[in-house]
This record gives sequence, structure tokens and C-alpha cells, in this order.
Amino acid sequence: MTTLKVPVNSEDHAQGLEGAEVTLVEYGDYECPHCGRAYPIVKEIQEQFGKRLRFIFRNFPLSEMHPHAKAAAEVAEFAGSKEKFWEMHDLLFENQTRLGDPLFATLAKKLGLSPAAMSQSLEGREFEARVRADFSGGVRSGVNGTPTFFINGRRHDDSFDFETLAAAIRQATGTSRKAARG
Repeated sequence: MTTLKVPVNSEDHAQGLEGAEVTLVEYGDYECPHCGRAYPIVKEIQEQFGKRLRFIFRNFPLSEMHPHAKAAAEVAEFAGSKEKFWEMHDLLFENQTRLGDPLFATLAKKLGLSPAAMSQSLEGREFEARVRADFSGGVRSGVNGTPTFFINGRRHDDSFDFETLAAAIRQATGTSRKAARG
């Protein structure tokens, strides 16, 4: 079984408690339609498992197939530098068919961020190294497509539909289906 080669750390974008029973890591691409389908599933998983789950998102832009993915990842990182990563993450997935500079500027404004500062950040490649580090860590961990999930450091090689992913998380916690829903 493939394992996460870059351990979860303080640099990661995380939702949930550090000491949660289960850590779910997603390597994702904001322009990937499969990641777009996974987005609401992850939200449902987070709701289902509550405080027992910690969710980490790492950038894995497949730039050759998705021309806006790298810029979108850098936009999310810019927002993260202003404590708005998750808000931007959600908006990017919710608008993934419209990715590009006009949308990025609109989303920045919506979040109270400066579109000019964001544009300057992108032009200066301020967050390129961060995105590249996530991508590189994914490659070392055997990620070759998106989304790729790791549950407590082990790659989830099955479907990412809600039931399959929830079952794998329940297995990682050792809880029954009934206990997980209660």
C-alpha cells in the first residue's frame, strides 16, 4: 500500500482538530472535473465525521490538461496568506467551469482581498514554490491523478463516492456504521 511521504505538518491547510482520529488528505486540482465531483462528497464526509476527522488539502495541478489549475492553486495560496484559504478553495470549486483571471478577481473582491495585490502575487510567482512543493510531495507519495486521497497516511485506492470513502474512514477509526452516523 502506498503511503504519504510528506507527513501532515503545520504548513498544510487543515480543517478539523489536530488530534482527530482520522486525517483525510486530498491531493487535488481546482480545474479537475473529478475533484469537482469529490468536493461536495468531502463536505458531506466532514459533516458526517465531525470532530473525529481532520481534512487537509494539497495542490496537485495537472497543468497540461487543466490550463487554469496552477493559477487557481496560487490564487488559493494567496488567499491563504490572508487567512482566507478555505473560503477561496470552496469558491474555486463552486465556480470551476469559469476559472481564469476575471473570476479570480471577482472572487478576491468577494472575499475582501485586493485583486491588484493578488494579480501582482501571481505575476511575481509568489506562491509557485508552495504549489510545486505540494505537487512534488504528491509525486513522491505515488499521486498520479486527481483527486487522490490518503486516510491516516495510506492511499485510498478505491472509489471516492460517499459510501466507499465513508466506509474506509470508518474502518480507519474502527467504528461501526451505526456509531459513525450517531
